[in-house]
Amino acid sequence: MTLPFRLPWAGPLPLTLALAGLLALVQQQWLLRQPPRLERLTPVAASSGPAALQARFSRPMAPASLDRDSTLAPPLAHRWLGDGDTLLLNLSPDQRIRSPLQLELAGRDRRGLALAPQRWQWDPRPRLLAVVPVASGEQLQVREHDGRWRPISPVWPRITMVEPLGGGEAVAVVSRSESGRFRVWRLPLRQQPLRPLGRGRPAAPAPVQAGAPEPIGAGEMVFAHISGNRRGDLLVQAGGEQPDQVSISLWPARGGPRVLPLEASGAVRLLPEGGALVVPEIDGLSLRDLPPRPERRQTLPGSRDLSSFCPRAGRALLVRHWPDFRRSLELVEPGVAPRQLWIGPQALAATACSRGGERIWALLIEGVGRPALTLVTLDRRGTVLASRRLAGWELEPGTGLSYDPTSDRLALVLRPLGELRGGPPAPPRAVLIEASSLTLQPLPQEALQAIWLPAG
Repeated sequence: MTLPFRLPWAGPLPLTLALAGLLALVQQQWLLRQPPRLERLTPVAASSGPAALQARFSRPMAPASLDRDSTLAPPLAHRWLGDGDTLLLNLSPDQRIRSPLQLELAGRDRRGLALAPQRWQWDPRPRLLAVVPVASGEQLQVREHDGRWRPISPVWPRITMVEPLGGGEAVAVVSRSESGRFRVWRLPLRQQPLRPLGRGRPAAPAPVQAGAPEPIGAGEMVFAHISGNRRGDLLVQAGGEQPDQVSISLWPARGGPRVLPLEASGAVRLLPEGGALVVPEIDGLSLRDLPPRPERRQTLPGSRDLSSFCPRAGRALLVRHWPDFRRSLELVEPGVAPRQLWIGPQALAATACSRGGERIWALLIEGVGRPALTLVTLDRRGTVLASRRLAGWELEPGTGLSYDPTSDRLALVLRPLGELRGGPPAPPRAVLIEASSLTLQPLPQEALQAIWLPAG
């Protein structure tokens, strides 16, 4: 009997594998002939300029073609950074953004295939967020870009702290009841700083949309302090009736809360970029990493307080207290000793800085009774660039400086002096200050706190 002749590769399994390989080859060739696609375009925090966008494409792009073929209107100076399929559009420093930007996105991938042109409207300007007194208590309101104020929260008897979370995706609030107890809330927000544009007129700016406040933690507390970061995490430092009821808990943007086994002598602050926190201790300040990072602790000895963070990671401003009752302002950077920028007998009430400390603003108070306010601009070497006496104003207690790099303005809350003898004191007001000239622009809105709300 003669057996039929069969090829060794003619069985069902080898044939299936061969067909699968052929199909994969055909798909690969088809994909290689497809033009690149924009998969994601998102606003990101900028540390070296007023604003930035991160673009992710379906394949590696040629940055030079994006520089050449893409346009911004108004034509602000910018550049594309990075390599591969994820690139960063970064606006150059020292530019003011006065209106929404129109981005015409075009370019080619490394094979020379063109990206389908797209139009986007991008408005990276933050809104001013303020605690406004109303008839039955206090309320959070935002100032839209057209100057109108809109309420975004319920009315609480008192609001003691406000902390934006993430890229303006939420606001954490500490409220105080009429009985003097505190609650922490998370107020979700929806903003649209970036929208695709079709043919026709640009889309009208969308107002901030706020959700219902979400309580953080269980029950009321004797005291509460909060700190947030750009990731959306929230740190809550709170206490009950007894000393052993003091706790420090981390509420991540995703996942459940966890109690941190920390002891602190003051207010604990999260680093803006996330992953660590600054803990005040009896003998100085310590920087501690958060899980899942390995436990690590770095200590800076001396009587120092953290004043404010700079936009660039690892940079911060510290206030040092000396035995002769003087104070000094220090710039701290990774890997180097703190650099003293200023020293004097005045009180350092608030500070702010741009980028990595290229410009620093310090609010000084001196005198008793009616202390005099002076706003000083320094560079990173401590040279005084500008100084202005804020005559006729006093600082509202518990408020500070907030810097907006898109408009190059500072925000704070001041109370006018010179009220009529025997009459009620003048109400505090939100005040904007041109960061270069230190020119004041008082707003008509009464406010108890004011801070910039990131757009995204």
